[in-house]
Amino acid sequence: MNRRQFLQLSVAALPALGLVGCSKSQPLKTGIHPWIGYESLYLADEFGWLPQTVELVKGQAASDSMTGLLAGELDAAALTLDEALRVFSSGVPLRVVAVTNVSVGADVLMAKPSITSLAGLRGRAVAAELSGVSGVMLFAVLERAGLSTNQVSIVDLPVNRHMEAWQSGEIDASVCYEPVASLLEQAGGTRLFDSSDVPDTIFDTLVVTEQAARRRSAAVKDLVLAHFRGKLHMVRSMHDAIYRVATRQGISPDAVRRSLATVMLPELAANQRYLAQHGRIEVVARRLAETLVSEGLMAEIPQYQRLCDSSFLPRSLT
Repeated sequence: MNRRQFLQLSVAALPALGLVGCSKSQPLKTGIHPWIGYESLYLADEFGWLPQTVELVKGQAASDSMTGLLAGELDAAALTLDEALRVFSSGVPLRVVAVTNVSVGADVLMAKPSITSLAGLRGRAVAAELSGVSGVMLFAVLERAGLSTNQVSIVDLPVNRHMEAWQSGEIDASVCYEPVASLLEQAGGTRLFDSSDVPDTIFDTLVVTEQAARRRSAAVKDLVLAHFRGKLHMVRSMHDAIYRVATRQGISPDAVRRSLATVMLPELAANQRYLAQHGRIEVVARRLAETLVSEGLMAEIPQYQRLCDSSFLPRSLT
């Protein structure tokens, strides 16, 4: 279920690449990778709810979608808000057209038993994958702790290597997510902070290029509607959805249930609020961009007049 497990690409360091032409006769190529918040689209594909105007390009990690957008090979993608901002900063203007999920505990700080408070991180080695969303989570932790980055030793490490570093004594704390969080807890780690402590901060989104938003509006609407149809199935037929997801991902149904418990799947009305002008997404995006630039994780703050576009949301789901 790890959308970020293999994410080692720092998009901010990539050169911006030109977009290829976008033909109306071609399907809207949409990058996607395994993560519980994106399962709505996998289910829509499985049930045949994706029309021919939309094609899912299935990768293994967010880096696949980010690279595809930069290369002009994709028209849309499922990405966290910070990942979308990094692509935008690298020269590909994007619009957020839907929020697929909000992290409410999926991202977590695990610490050695000797660290009993966030202030206790001072002078300790903290692992985080800076090129992914765990980097954003780390800065939220430090802000809450009243610490600066030079008051801790940041170990930039892919999350799938945190357990090894923990066992070898290389790190004292880890910013991670399931299943690594549970493994560290079994090894004696303590959960000191998670994304439920910073509500409405870590968002997974559907983004489209500005070119696709202008020229392929019908296909973008088809994509967004397919997401909501898949999400409705997850809510109304959860038992069936859980077993479909478990089978596709090769994991246990209990693991799927645990993943679902750490995310909130916004309804249509919540999406309308999130994507409103000066709404939560735009507010969080500005803060994220400033943090990413100040910490050297993004070259510059993207310049845009419009980041979110609610016009692609369906009027109703009846």
